[in-house]
Amino acid sequence: MARPARSPYGNYGHAILTASAMRTPDQVALTYRGERSFTYDQLNRNVNRRANALIAAGVTPGTRVAALLNETLQVAEVYLAQAKIGAVTAALNPYWPVETLRDVVAASGCTVFVHDATVAPAVEAIRPELPQVTTWIDVRELPEASDAEPPLGGSYDDPLALYYTSGTTGLPKAVVHTHASSLATAQIWLDVPRGPDAVFGTGAIIWGIGFPAIVGPALYAGMRLVLEQDWGPENFLRVVPRERVTHVSQIPSFYAALLASPAHEGVDLSSIRVIMLGGEPLTASMLDRIKARLPQAGIYSYYGQTEAPYTCVGRVDDGSTPLGSSGRARTGNAVRVTGPHGHRVIDEVGEINLAGPHRMAGYDGLPDRTAEVLRGEWYVGGDLGTLSPDGVLRVLGRREDSILKGGVWTQPAVIEDAACALDGVAEAGAVGTPEGAAEQEVLLAVVPRAGHTLDPSKLAPALADALPAHQRPDRIVVTGELPHTGDASGGPGKLLRRKIRELPGVRG
Repeated sequence: MARPARSPYGNYGHAILTASAMRTPDQVALTYRGERSFTYDQLNRNVNRRANALIAAGVTPGTRVAALLNETLQVAEVYLAQAKIGAVTAALNPYWPVETLRDVVAASGCTVFVHDATVAPAVEAIRPELPQVTTWIDVRELPEASDAEPPLGGSYDDPLALYYTSGTTGLPKAVVHTHASSLATAQIWLDVPRGPDAVFGTGAIIWGIGFPAIVGPALYAGMRLVLEQDWGPENFLRVVPRERVTHVSQIPSFYAALLASPAHEGVDLSSIRVIMLGGEPLTASMLDRIKARLPQAGIYSYYGQTEAPYTCVGRVDDGSTPLGSSGRARTGNAVRVTGPHGHRVIDEVGEINLAGPHRMAGYDGLPDRTAEVLRGEWYVGGDLGTLSPDGVLRVLGRREDSILKGGVWTQPAVIEDAACALDGVAEAGAVGTPEGAAEQEVLLAVVPRAGHTLDPSKLAPALADALPAHQRPDRIVVTGELPHTGDASGGPGKLLRRKIRELPGVRG
C-alpha cells in the first residue's frame, strides 16, 4: 500500500508564506528599507524563484547549506526558499570573526555555502580552508528560474535549520530546530493582540533564531514586515513614523539608549501599539520611562532561549503580569521550576524548565550536552527563577551572575533598578567581586543621563536607604558607558556584567 502524501502545511516555508499568499495575495507582506515593497503573492513568487534556482544548483532535501547573509531581504528570501525545498540552513552570524565562521562551518557538515555581497571578504578568507564545501553560491549569481511552487522537501520533524547560541566560551553550539518546532514558534501572536493593519518593524537581527522568532511570526500572522539594515535608535526614529510601525521586539537597553538622548523628542511614535521586551530584566524605572514616552503602547515581557524561543509572555504595564515577571507559558507551551533534586517547586528559587512543540530537537553533534539539557519533555538551560501558584514565571538570571553577600544571593537587577530610580542615572550595572568568591562585595557602575553628572559619595547614602545591607553597593564607579554585546540592529546588546570588573577605574 502506497504511503499517503504528507500535508504541505507541515513544511515551514509553505505554511509561513504560501498559505498567506493564497489567503491574501494582494496584501503587502514586506517593505525593504523604505525602497521596495512586495505583496504576499510577489514575495512568494520571489522565494519560489530562489528555491528552483537552488534546486538547479544541486541543493536537495537534507543538504546542509551554510548561509552567510547580512542583507535582510536576502535572509528572508533564501531562508524561506531553503525551507521549501528541505535544505537544512546553517544560519551563520555575519558578525563572527572569520576564525569562528571557518570553525563553525567545518563542524556543521555543510557542503553548500550561500552568501551575499556584503560578506565577500570573509568568504574569500575562509573558502580555501573548507574543502568539504563543494558548492559556493553568490545569491547575485543565482540564475533565473520558474516562480512555480517547487517540490517540497521537508516537513514536520525533519530538521529545518541550525541556529547558533551566543555562548561566551567555546564554539557556538548548533541548535537543531525542525519544521514543526519553528512553526510552533511562529504562533506567538495568538497570545498578543494585533489588528488588521499590524506592521512589524525590525533590523538585521533576523539571521539566526531571530528568523523563526521574528520574520516567521510576522508573515504567519499576515502582518506587514518592515525590514531595515539598521534598527538602532537613530534609524528607528526615522522608520517608525514613515512606516507606521505598530509592533516591535527589543531589549530594554534599546530604550535606555533611545530615551537618554533628546533626539526622540518631537518624533511621532504614536503608531506603536505593542512592545515586546526580553533578553534582560525590565526595571520599574525603565518601564515608567517607556510608558511616559509611549503611553499608547502595551508593554509585554517574554522569556525563552534559542533552544525554546518565546516560551512565556505577559503584559506588564497594565498590572496583569507583575513587573519583573515574564508572564505565563503561551498557548501550547509549558513551564515549571524544579529544585536541586528535580522536583517541582512553587514560590521557591530553582531551575527553569521549558516544554512545548517549539523546543529544539537537540544540539547538533553534541549528544552528551543534549542529554544534559533535555530531560524528557523539558529543556533545562540553567536559568534560575520562581513560579507562582497561578503559573507566572519570574526569571532571576544565571547562577553565575548572582551576587553572594552576607550569605544571601541577590540578582543584580534588584540593585540596578534601585540605582536607575535615582535622579540623573541612565543605566546601571551591578556585579559581585571577587568573581566566584564564597563571600562578595557589590560593585555598582552607573552611567549618567545626558547633561547630568553623578557623585558616588552622594549615590551611596541614597542606595543605603533603598536597599537592605546585603544589597548595598560597597563600591560605586561612574562611567561613560557599560559593556554590551554587539547588536547587529545598531543598538546596544545585552549587558555584559562580567566585563564591569574590567572598566577603567575598577581594577586595583
